[in-house]
Amino acid sequence: MAKIKRSLVLTYLDTTPAASETWSLLGDGVTTGLINMNPKTTEETYITDDNATITVDSYAPTMPIEMTCVTGDPVFEYIDGLRKSRAVLGDAETEIVNVWNYETGGPTAAPAEKQAVSIQIDSFGGDGGQATKINFTINFVGDPTAGTFNTTTPAFTPS
Repeated sequence: MAKIKRSLVLTYLDTTPAASETWSLLGDGVTTGLINMNPKTTEETYITDDNATITVDSYAPTMPIEMTCVTGDPVFEYIDGLRKSRAVLGDAETEIVNVWNYETGGPTAAPAEKQAVSIQIDSFGGDGGQATKINFTINFVGDPTAGTFNTTTPAFTPS
């Protein structure tokens, strides 16, 4: 069994949601990208049992990001635009595609999930003498659409 490198789990952000899709790779200036699944559960102890039964009812995934600000990077430019306009509601919504390049398929047909998201800006700035950082959270909205993603073109094709 081989370990899966983080570089084989890619996230593309639609940086032109008001126009046709422009998939920009989330990566420059980002050193960690953890998807928190945030399961919602119900815990019940039935009158005939001494131990609880826990069921998973749903998930509320989020992806908190700390990004070093890199001028010219399309993801930073898009996120910084949201910050400057203090975007809310529909103006803060776009889509991402998470690409599972570690699964069979390869760069021209890798398994992927397209997901509606809402972007919240958490903080901006940093310490003196250091590069400026922007912290934001990608909040998943609803259910994803399964498909494949071509990282060469880049384009998503639903299953």
